[in-house]
Parts: sequence; C-alpha cells; structure tokens
Amino acid sequence: MFHSSQFHWIDRADSPQFDPSSIGVVCIVTDRNRRQFLSDNFSALGSFGVTAALAGLGQRVVRGEQPDAASTLRPTSDDTTGLPLLRLPEGFRYRTFGWTGDIMADGTPTPAAHDGMGVISSQGDVLTLCRNHEISDDGRAIAIKSGRAYDNRAQGGCTELRFDSAKGEWLDSRVVFSGSSRNCAGGVTPWGTWLTAEETVLGPLDADHYKADKVRTFEKTHGWVFEVGHTDADGNPVPLKDMGRFVHEAVAIDRNSGIVYLTEDRSTSGFYRFLPNTPGKLADGGRLEMAEVVGQSDLRGGFQNGAQFDVRWHLIDDPTLAHSPESLKNVSKEGAVGDELGVFQQGQKKGGSTFSRLEGCWFGNGVVYFDATSGGAAEAGQIWQFDPKQQTLTLLFESPSKPTLNMPDNLCVSPQGGLVLCEDNDYGANEYPQRAFTLSQDGRLKLLAENNVQLHGEKNGFQGDFRTKEWAGATFSPDGKWLFVNLQSPGITCAITGPWKDAFA
Repeated sequence: MFHSSQFHWIDRADSPQFDPSSIGVVCIVTDRNRRQFLSDNFSALGSFGVTAALAGLGQRVVRGEQPDAASTLRPTSDDTTGLPLLRLPEGFRYRTFGWTGDIMADGTPTPAAHDGMGVISSQGDVLTLCRNHEISDDGRAIAIKSGRAYDNRAQGGCTELRFDSAKGEWLDSRVVFSGSSRNCAGGVTPWGTWLTAEETVLGPLDADHYKADKVRTFEKTHGWVFEVGHTDADGNPVPLKDMGRFVHEAVAIDRNSGIVYLTEDRSTSGFYRFLPNTPGKLADGGRLEMAEVVGQSDLRGGFQNGAQFDVRWHLIDDPTLAHSPESLKNVSKEGAVGDELGVFQQGQKKGGSTFSRLEGCWFGNGVVYFDATSGGAAEAGQIWQFDPKQQTLTLLFESPSKPTLNMPDNLCVSPQGGLVLCEDNDYGANEYPQRAFTLSQDGRLKLLAENNVQLHGEKNGFQGDFRTKEWAGATFSPDGKWLFVNLQSPGITCAITGPWKDAFA
C-alpha cells in the first residue's frame, strides 16, 4: 500500500539529476501539457454530486419519466464523408476517421472491430489516442512496424490516432500493439500509457465457444492485460500476469493511490482491484483481490437507486488460473472448453460478490464508476460507484426498462461532471438503434446520440444497416470540447463537438 504523497510530477526528464527509481510514481510532463494531465480527464474536472444525482434519478424513476425522446435528435452529416451517420442534438457536429480498411500512416489497413479507447497524451493541441480492436479470430497477426506481435496467430491489437483539437482535424494513425485477442476495453494510466485487456481466456488448441467451438491456432495463452509499449529486452510484449487471467473488460487507475480496478464481462462476474508492488511499474507485479459487497453475495437482481453497501476485499491466490480445476477434468487437450471461472471462483469461495456482466470502468472525482450491463430487475443495466476512501459501493442508477436504457457498456467521465454511457444491447431483439446517453450531475438521463449508419457502398465498399451495432470507446479531450467514440461495426471513430453544457443540463 502507498500514499498519494509518493506521486511526483517532473517538469523535465532530461535532467542528469533525474532518477526515477528514487521516488514513487513518476508522471513526466512539460509546462505545455501539465494542465491536461493534472486536470483528471483522464478523470474529470467537475464533481459528480452523488446526493443530487440520486435525488434527481429517484424522482424521475418514480414518475416514470423517460429520457429525452429521439425526436430531439436529427440526422447529422459527417464532416468527412457527408453521410448522415449519426443522429445528434441541434448544434452538434462530428468528423469520422479510421474506418476499417483505411490505410494508416504505416501502410497497414485499419483493423476492424473498434472498441475501447482513451486519450493517452497531448502535445500542444495535438492529442494522441489509443484504440482497441476486438478481433477474436486466429490467423496472421496485424502487421506492426515498430515492434513485435505478442502472438503471431492472434489478430487483435491496438492502433494509435492523432487529432488536432484546435483545428478539429484527424492527423494520422498507426499500429502500436499486435498479437492479442478480443481487445475489449482497458484504460489510461496516469503516466500516459494505455492498458489493453483481453475478453477471452483462450490458449493454444482451445475451442472458442463464441465461434461454434472452433479450435483456435493461437501460439500463446490469452486473457491478460497488457501495457502498450512495455516489452521485454527482446522487444516482445509482456502480459501483466498478476492482474489475472480472466474475461477482462475495463481497467481504471485511482490517481490518488495507484490502485488498479478491473471489471469482468461474464454473466457471473467479479469486481477486482490490483495493488502494484511498485507504484507506476505494473510489470513489477502485485496483489489481485476480489470485492465482497458486505451482506450481498449476488448483486445481479434489482436494488433501489441510492442503495449503499460496505466493501471488503479477498486475495486471489492464483491469478493465472483461467478455469476452475473441476471444469477441466474430463476434456481432451485439443478443443478444450473450460468454464472461465478460475479467478472468479477463488474470490467467490472467500466471500466475493457476484455481478452481472461488468463492463465500463472509469476513475473520476475521486471515485470509480462501473456498470453491470445486464444487471437489475429488468436486466437492462446498473451504474455503480465505488468510493475508495470510504470503501463503499453505491447504486447510482438501475434502468427500470430497456426503452429507458438498454445494457450500458463502455462509459466515461465528462469534464462537465457527468457520465457518458454507451449502449450495447447485444442480447434479444434490437428494436431501435443503439444509443449513447449522458447522466448529468442532477441525475438526468439524457439521450445524446443514435447510431444512424446505413451504407450502400459509399465508403470502403460497406453495405448494410449498422444501426444496431454498439457504441464503444467514449473518451473526452482534456478541455472537454471533443468526445471521441467508436461505432464497432463497420468500424468508425468519431470526434463529436457541440454545446456540451446543454447535453449535461
């Protein structure tokens, strides 16, 4: 355990007196971008008022008030292609970039399945983002010019994008990580790197139950978190094995303590924290623990908004155990399908609590926000808040119905003080387009955008109705002017700007 006093902010790293090993967490910044790092959008500028939020949400749910109707949105043309890809409120505009198949600056076609994303650095007006590609197929890894693939037979990975926030222009992109599988979400570190997380625990010759039990030809095990750019002496990417091998979703780091929080995307899932041995050096290992919500062994059912519980933690003895030993007793080596419960069951047996499909996770305002995609009485989603100082868990919002909010996935904290929620209602009938919402400080759930992607070959030959495909990777620029977000299929990244105060009013 360590304290916030161990964090040091260094203006320059080229001083001969600079010795990173002599202090705790080191965040290297320049005068020009100090404000951006200290601003915590990489958490939030505002304060998400819990009391006000709960009061507002409670009143609206009791009255049966629905989010603003879709009629408040209008088809809005993309500044890049001229196509009406999104429905947005009056006054908003956007520019797309990095479509699947677009040739990047390194000559590689942009991979598909855009997912989690974050702003990892800024140099003046130029922002750098890292974007996941949730590809589960085996085959030749994405070509990478500046390093090596982790697994030459895994097709997932990460790309880096640059955006000029003053001009509102996308600049370029390139591959920065390759050879992983099902890179779903992840998170930004306070020192300006990207953690990418694998939503699978498949290994060599394992059968993929997502793909009709197709036997994968992977060369290495999967189910890890990677810090993009961290390699061994030979340049090979190194999994952070002490963070656990399970069906990962998102990662969030408490900027005050350096503790890492992780979510797990299964119908029975846990909420975890990782306490690093060396602050700021995740590869040095640490301790993985699972949360017990005191008095609540199972939080998948319905609760009242505002319900609050104490939390305690239980050590995971073997974080690398992908499956429970019982599930592997009677399977052959080739085509094995385990239960993916190796880590979860260790925590559960000690008292750890069960959630329903934990996905988005973000640190801001001194707390950790995360959602349970199919949690609640309506199985339409729950928004939770964990307070590390008080060690309490509060239910901010439980969707009373799928028309209200249907299965929130990725989320982020806005510099306006509220949250952006991305829908991914991938189970059941998709009767309406996937949506993005804001959840304001006073508890108002407001419709922000609808997926309106319908293509007839106008861009990269894509054809079809993609309106039921998920939103992902929401993240704001440090000044709060631009929201970057992905449409996973056909694979598009958007930069959206407009009257954000109205969106969170």
